[in-house]
Amino acid sequence: MATQHADLTEDRWSMFTLDQQILMIGNELNRARKLFAPSDRASLRNCYERALRLADLTIAVHETRGLRRELLRWRDLIAELYIAESPDLSEHDAVFRCLLRFTPIASQQIPLLFYAG
Repeated sequence: MATQHADLTEDRWSMFTLDQQILMIGNELNRARKLFAPSDRASLRNCYERALRLADLTIAVHETRGLRRELLRWRDLIAELYIAESPDLSEHDAVFRCLLRFTPIASQQIPLLFYAG
């Protein structure tokens, strides 16, 4: 199956700042938040697949060892949700919040996404 970001190259991805990269991965996870009904399972998996692809690109274009290590750990969390028979929304949200904490700019989205009334 070809995913939306399958033809996105490392060269192109590296033109974005880390903030932008994290926020674009976050876009996929935000889309996924609306897809937890059983009838939406395939679309949810597609969102996770795209998030994994973008995470892989982010890991590939950054040379800072600590950042890469933490992104790889975070990637494992998304991979667990991807292979889960029935992913849990609260686990998804915890992984999403963890992603947003990677940069100060992305962290500013947490109250808007999770605590807005």
